[in-house]
Amino acid sequence: MKSKLFLVMLAAPALALAVPADAQDVPPPVAQTDEQSALEFRAEQIVALVNGELEPQEVFSEAFLNAVPPAQFAAISAQLTGQFGKAIAVESLDPPGGTRATLAIRMEKAIARGGIAIDPTSENRVSELLFQSFDAIDDSPAKIEADLANLPGEVSWWFGAIEEPSAPVIADRASEQMPLGSTFKLYVMAALARDIAAGKRAWGDVVNLGDARSFPSGMMQDWPKGAAVTLETLASLMLSISDNTATDTLIDVLGRDAVLQAVVDSGHSSPDLNDPFLKTRDMFLLKAGPEGRLRTYREADSDVRNQILEGIDEPVLPMSTVQAAFSGGPVALDVEWFASARDLAGLMRFMRRTADPRAFEIMAISPNLPENARSNWTYAGYKGGSEPGVLNLTWLLTDQQGRDHALILSWRNDDANVDQNALELIAQRMLALPR
Repeated sequence: MKSKLFLVMLAAPALALAVPADAQDVPPPVAQTDEQSALEFRAEQIVALVNGELEPQEVFSEAFLNAVPPAQFAAISAQLTGQFGKAIAVESLDPPGGTRATLAIRMEKAIARGGIAIDPTSENRVSELLFQSFDAIDDSPAKIEADLANLPGEVSWWFGAIEEPSAPVIADRASEQMPLGSTFKLYVMAALARDIAAGKRAWGDVVNLGDARSFPSGMMQDWPKGAAVTLETLASLMLSISDNTATDTLIDVLGRDAVLQAVVDSGHSSPDLNDPFLKTRDMFLLKAGPEGRLRTYREADSDVRNQILEGIDEPVLPMSTVQAAFSGGPVALDVEWFASARDLAGLMRFMRRTADPRAFEIMAISPNLPENARSNWTYAGYKGGSEPGVLNLTWLLTDQQGRDHALILSWRNDDANVDQNALELIAQRMLALPR
């Protein structure tokens, strides 16, 4: 999975949202006054636009409208108003003139912060609109838990200091085993970083890419056979862009059993769920390959599963077949990598005690937090994972007092795709809770 947390590009809806205006809270859109700059005028229009009270064609540039599908704005607006209430007013615009500024919109339950730009060659229409973060107003664990409970499917979460596992800030269903998507790559990193800390390997060790390649995400599937890469390069691509071929190469270097041993040693409550330890290519070929093989694998014990994986490359599957297999929604979500939220918090604790420190620098390449949220922590490391019907978000965070925290959310829906933006918005609210 690769995502930009809390990065919400607002686009125009094909039709307005059915949210009634409140004359006391949401003033109706007005024409530009002589005292207003063009930027101020457009910023005020965003309030009405988010509430569905103004047509996007009146606000956005043609280039913007062409670039962003109309339905996307309707979906995002529904998420924003659903979680944070109606947009009320422009909280701040800095600078108030010119063509580009930081923008804050006050909503009923949050301050939305981001940026806006206008295009003077297009009647000063809005050419960029970006909300990067949301500062909750009068939020509480109970409100957050209610919103999480309303998500379709199964959701689990845990947020707290990793050395105080029995006293989280907020948690529920945290012991339930959930599919992880690419978050499993943290276990690969744990095995690698432990070997390096023990002197068995070095970050600069060089390996050559073999014939077997996985499928995207990533870039290494397109690199030439025999390309020489260091373990550090493989680990960095595995976590920063979720490169699947880099991941599989590391599993080959370490061995499946060594990675599974790291799962066990980290205190995982049900390590047998990950035996045998799948490579990403295995998962793709199982789900996109013959139905009979997938059915047998799902019903088999670990010995039979290992036998199936030994012949997994037959038949050869083209990229188009793999893409088609995942285009219709969730597929066999029991063929995955599993951990509970508590297991992942325990993994962070295990890595702090056993991993070479370079591992945490690599985890922080893509922290997936907006700048204002990162300012509350001295360190932020991240890995997330997804496939249709599965989403996991996992952070390791260090506060100003040097205490490590973990924020973990997992969402599973066997019947439909899950909404990444919805869970990421809730994650930001959780980070704002008092600790």
